[in-house]
Amino acid sequence: MDQHCFRHIVVMGVSGSGKTTVGEALSPLVGLEYRDGDDMHPQANIDKMAAGTPLNDADREPWLKQIGQWLADRPEGAMVGCSALKRKYRDLIREYCPAVVFVHVHGDFDVLHERMQHRPGHFMPASLLQSQFDTLEPLEEDETGRVFDVTRPVEDIAQEAASWIKAGA
Repeated sequence: MDQHCFRHIVVMGVSGSGKTTVGEALSPLVGLEYRDGDDMHPQANIDKMAAGTPLNDADREPWLKQIGQWLADRPEGAMVGCSALKRKYRDLIREYCPAVVFVHVHGDFDVLHERMQHRPGHFMPASLLQSQFDTLEPLEEDETGRVFDVTRPVEDIAQEAASWIKAGA
């Protein structure tokens, strides 16, 4: 992998935005392992969300630290799907992995709500989507990242993100 490539990536966005789908399509294009951050949630968080209760900052902190550590433990690079909704959440990940960059998959509420209503077997109910949008703080100018429109085909999003990652800029 070229030295100018981004090597530690968080595919971020609200629930239903396609983080896993995009991450799995992007992984082979950039040659980096992808892991779904949902798999790293403690069972208590999953139970809370499944019951329709949004997570609070205290619930998220250990999970975000684990994500940052997981990325930091992979000097060759890796990607993880993680909502990373607030600036302070992204800052916490950066404490462990300072070079992390963000691929923000984003769409409007109605599009994502429709997707979530037809998503089988996921613990996050569509009723919590509004709380995710309320929490979301867009990437700031001093954060390395890019926003990708989720209404485009997954292959197009992955190709565009791969080009951006490989360019390292």
